[in-house]
Amino acid sequence: MLKPTIALLAAGLAAAAAPALANDSTAELAAGGLIFVRNDNVEMRSEDLLISTKEIQVRYRFFNKSDKNVTVLVAFPMPEIKVDGPDVSISVPTEDPVNPLAFATSVNGKPVTTKVEQRVYAFGLDRTQLLRDLGIPLAPHLQAASEALDKLPRAKWDELIRIGLAELEQYDVGKGMEDHLAPRWALQTTFYWEQTFAAKAETVVEHRYKPSVGGSVQTALGSPTAAQEDWYDDYQTKYCLEKEFLTAVERARREARGQHGAPYSEERIAYILKTGANWAGPIKEFRLVVDKGDPESLVSFCGEDVKRISPTRFEMKKTDFTPDDDFAVLILKRIPKK
Repeated sequence: MLKPTIALLAAGLAAAAAPALANDSTAELAAGGLIFVRNDNVEMRSEDLLISTKEIQVRYRFFNKSDKNVTVLVAFPMPEIKVDGPDVSISVPTEDPVNPLAFATSVNGKPVTTKVEQRVYAFGLDRTQLLRDLGIPLAPHLQAASEALDKLPRAKWDELIRIGLAELEQYDVGKGMEDHLAPRWALQTTFYWEQTFAAKAETVVEHRYKPSVGGSVQTALGSPTAAQEDWYDDYQTKYCLEKEFLTAVERARREARGQHGAPYSEERIAYILKTGANWAGPIKEFRLVVDKGDPESLVSFCGEDVKRISPTRFEMKKTDFTPDDDFAVLILKRIPKK
């Protein structure tokens, strides 16, 4: 388990003017690593994981202990995409309806061609074929899906609302208040392929993708009443906010003479770490690097024996590691002075 033992911050806390506390926030979608069908003959010798707001990179070294080739199914599940209401904003890094995180993978240095499965669910039922028959794009967060719904005959609207695929919204797009149909289904996307691990040999699997980065225009951390707010305990558990980190945030707020939070915006990354534990035994060598991007940014996450290895990067190493928790990173990015 990753214990709450470290929260690291940047130097450079010069005074900056901060805007009024904003409640504009974008939610992050949690993605992770590859999922393998469990096989007791294939062990993971190492995993190198790099997490930044620009890209997630993972490099695995596997070894097949047996005298025979082993072929297993490998899958990469995208985070579920669902827009729950008109005020919900989620962070999706690309406009690609099939590959929203720009996922790519390679084996022993050669690109892998993956298959993809997309399914749509509402009220727990698979409604993929219904949307395909109606000619509705499956990605609910894209404008194309809303536009296609609006073009359906009004007789279809009631049915889609009744079975949980859509919701009626009213808003003005320049022609006065109008009725519109908004997507409310959940999209599940999975990339997959069959991978052969050669007998008594090592196989290197690498993948990368753009993370879903949640954000807030200004953090509420540093506010005199932050510790009494409902969200504070969740932040403390999720990001392991230590005294050194919180002192820096509070100092920045005072220097900026802020009434509310500190002069930082938030960037949040969620990573599903524990789903990869499907190989023979623990990860022999695990290395995590978190890159906060800007030397003046502050960063907090849960970890043990974390070391700064550059002005923006922090490293954690473990041996014989079996992940049993997911992982989250909070980056506070300095708001420029006006």
